[in-house]
Amino acid sequence: MAPWSDHRSPARGAGSWLGRARSAVRGAQRECAGDGRVGACQGWPPGGRRRRASRAVHSSPTADRVTHVRVGYASEAMPAHAHSKPPTRPDPGESLPADDPAIFEMDLRGLRQRWATRAALPPISAETMTGADRRAQALGYPELRLMEHAGTAVAAAVKALATDLGRWGTGPMVVLCGPGNNGGDGYVAARRLALAGASVIVAVVSSDPRPRGVSAARNWDRIASDTGIVKAHLSVARDVSIFGQGVAKAAVIVDGLLGTGVTGGLREPIRSAVEVIASARAAGVPIVSIDTPTAVDLSSGEPSDPAVQADLTVTFHRPKTGLLTKRGAAHAGRVLVAPIGIPQEADRA
Repeated sequence: MAPWSDHRSPARGAGSWLGRARSAVRGAQRECAGDGRVGACQGWPPGGRRRRASRAVHSSPTADRVTHVRVGYASEAMPAHAHSKPPTRPDPGESLPADDPAIFEMDLRGLRQRWATRAALPPISAETMTGADRRAQALGYPELRLMEHAGTAVAAAVKALATDLGRWGTGPMVVLCGPGNNGGDGYVAARRLALAGASVIVAVVSSDPRPRGVSAARNWDRIASDTGIVKAHLSVARDVSIFGQGVAKAAVIVDGLLGTGVTGGLREPIRSAVEVIASARAAGVPIVSIDTPTAVDLSSGEPSDPAVQADLTVTFHRPKTGLLTKRGAAHAGRVLVAPIGIPQEADRA
């Protein structure tokens, strides 16, 4: 297998390789299970042109269904549903990522300066962050909008890192998304990276081909029918292993597997995805984690085994205590703290 071999067109190369990977996975599953299923992969047609990511939300009869599947960690806490009517801007004068297109022209230093007031705030634990998120939604700040800001911040950081390292345009951005809201942030990041001109591959790493939460599912719908973004569903460890044979060709890998509010040991296929990330990093591919490196506790900084080792972590709203500990900092790499629209009053219990 020669994944992503078309260096003149990383997008077409990625799509072609994922088509072969999908066929190989289907064959392996028929051989091993008799009736396995892998979600569709969509690539660029030969000689076709990339289409910019759609801005429309594609409807689906299952868009508002919340599916509870035990994958990844033993459990993952899902935030409360958003209110539909947003209030006024949370902190006047603060530029929020989705409303600030200039961030896509900044390097990492520029982003750090742009969001400096966030990094200067006192750190909070994962539990406190979960509470602030829920209170923000109770105050009328929609979860979908918070997710849009979070994913946009990640996309800007990925572009800045890739540009700083001379990797922008050298290969596809590979976004690994888990079943929860961390994966939802990843879908937003993928869409924003595609709009910025990157070749993007999104892998759904879950036994369920559809995200659990309403907001994550809606962001999946926004990219699901977009032929300008390659999609793959990696439902079991073997899928991940086959997919992983090509990740050394990625320009950057985005870790959107698991975030705040998770407990217990890693389960498949998340565990295999973490191992693939480790192999890619050993081959020189930079890793950007969303909110926290997967399997690193945001409160204590203690990692599971295995845990993602990131080069850059984009966390949200306020610094996290776990990323300031010795072990947490070692796994997080450089840390950016991005605003996502949670108001100050949501920090008050």
